[in-house]
Amino acid sequence: MKRRKTPAKEAVLKLLSQRQKAMSHDAIEQEIEVDANRATIYRVLNQFCDDGIVHKVVAEDGKQYFAVCMDCKGEKIPNHHFHFRCTTCDTIECLGESVHFSIPEGYRVKDVNCLLSGTCPDCT
Repeated sequence: MKRRKTPAKEAVLKLLSQRQKAMSHDAIEQEIEVDANRATIYRVLNQFCDDGIVHKVVAEDGKQYFAVCMDCKGEKIPNHHFHFRCTTCDTIECLGESVHFSIPEGYRVKDVNCLLSGTCPDCT
């Protein structure tokens, strides 16, 4: 389905595309350059997730982060990949490697949330 372009959608996508790391809803709300309320930003992020433009990362504390599904070279990152959360600078980034797993017969995987935590290269 073709979705209508709005200033909020364009601003959220521009902001996420400029970042190399995932952003929380709160961070997006603070940095977005258009007037958009909290509910609008959530709606935009959920539409982007549904359309495969952005993916959602859920941290250990349940906080949600969002990132564009492209690596720094502009190539699409595999759907099922690892994320890394730095416990020092509190950033989350996509590692870009596919996650390979097996599950018992009869189960179907819809989503994968693989989060590793520790110290990133900048903070080591």
